[in-house]
Amino acid sequence: MTTVLIRDEETTGGLAPREWALELLTERITVRELIRSRVYQEVKDHNARDAGTFVGLVRPVGAQEGPSGWRVARGRKIDWNEQFEKALEAFRSNRVLVLVDDRQVTSLDTDLVVTPATRVTFLRLLPLVGG
Repeated sequence: MTTVLIRDEETTGGLAPREWALELLTERITVRELIRSRVYQEVKDHNARDAGTFVGLVRPVGAQEGPSGWRVARGRKIDWNEQFEKALEAFRSNRVLVLVDDRQVTSLDTDLVVTPATRVTFLRLLPLVGG
């Protein structure tokens, strides 16, 4: 098992960057598996807390934009598989970029070797209002 540092950023700077540790079962992983592990963990954490705000990579269906994440109805469980598919689509359409040690990865099948010193940044690209 290894732990990797995850950093979330947005292009608009609306939310402060968020850093957290993600535990992985192995040091060798593809970008697709990294996204799957990340989404699974954030949905599992949210569902266990039964919080009204979801902080994650992509917006859950039916959620509303909030000041520190997406507002979801209390008691509503989020489906991690649905979130995973949305995250893959966001990656494929370049709405989410993945940087590993400040190097952008462009394929879901890219093999990574991660260590506790590895930094992974998920950069959410948000469209500008009116443009």
